[in-house]
Amino acid sequence: MSQASIKDVAAHAGLSVGTVSNVLNHPDKVSEATRAKVLRSIEELGFVRNEAARQLRAGTSQCVGFVVLDAANPFFHDIAAGVEESADAANLQLLLANSGSDPDREARHLALFDQQRVKGLLVSPVRGVSAVLERLARRGMPTVLVDIDSSGGAYSSVSVDDVAGGRMATRHLIDQGHTKLCYVGGPPLTLRQDADRFIGASEEVAEHVGVSLEHVSVSRHHLEGGRSAADRVLARPERDRPTAVFCANDLLALGFLQGVIAAGLRVPDDLGLVGYDDISFAAGASVPLSSVRQPSHELGQQAMALLMEQIDDPEVTRSNVVLQPELVVRESSALRR
Repeated sequence: MSQASIKDVAAHAGLSVGTVSNVLNHPDKVSEATRAKVLRSIEELGFVRNEAARQLRAGTSQCVGFVVLDAANPFFHDIAAGVEESADAANLQLLLANSGSDPDREARHLALFDQQRVKGLLVSPVRGVSAVLERLARRGMPTVLVDIDSSGGAYSSVSVDDVAGGRMATRHLIDQGHTKLCYVGGPPLTLRQDADRFIGASEEVAEHVGVSLEHVSVSRHHLEGGRSAADRVLARPERDRPTAVFCANDLLALGFLQGVIAAGLRVPDDLGLVGYDDISFAAGASVPLSSVRQPSHELGQQAMALLMEQIDDPEVTRSNVVLQPELVVRESSALRR
């Protein structure tokens, strides 16, 4: 059985297609009796409007697109929740896509959102501003970069001061008495956020005589990457191991924690550990994880606010909002006795 069309509704109600269209799109233009008659026909026929076709005719949709860097990381879920809350308040819907840190996949999602005629784009870019994103922006697509600072550029952005976050995590470990530190991140610092956290850690170490910092590279910023890093670090003789580890995100830190426990060592007695993001799982880990908290929900709300400014006024001055992180100290990095 074929789906009922707007013409079927009009015939069933004994009205013109134009009148039915007004009921759907401009109900204030028809009487209450006419509106009730059309709605009864819609109910009886099971009519569902073709929103995609309507948006295509209008040339735009009531949606915004958000391409996140890594949907497996709960941090981006929290950002998306902030975006969706603000979008809903503006009577807009959120379309979410995951690049998985793959620039080609990011480009395909951007092209698809363009085909869907979204009102604007939010992007956590893999490698900065891509050629596809530049092309869309030149055509007038409202665009905001999320979780990356674009100060001095042509794009509005919302980010967190990751250099400051890297410094505060490292300073905390040094304050606990650690002198042999390790940063777990990578691959070779291709992500701007990762690079900034390492820069902050390096700057802090440089200010303390007798403190060293090594970098252990991982192929993925997930649990398995953290476990792999732990296996490599703990395979060394004890004298060559770091006494504390700072991971580029909480997933790496939780994986590293699993590796330490599997090796029969204790956190923080044998090794101090700090993550980054303060995802919901951090506090509930087998050893509650110290972490640098990013204001993820606020980040999403701020990004949507900047996007709405561009949607309302394409000539609005671009803004770059930088939020401050906060160190949350838990058992994994407790003071050494």
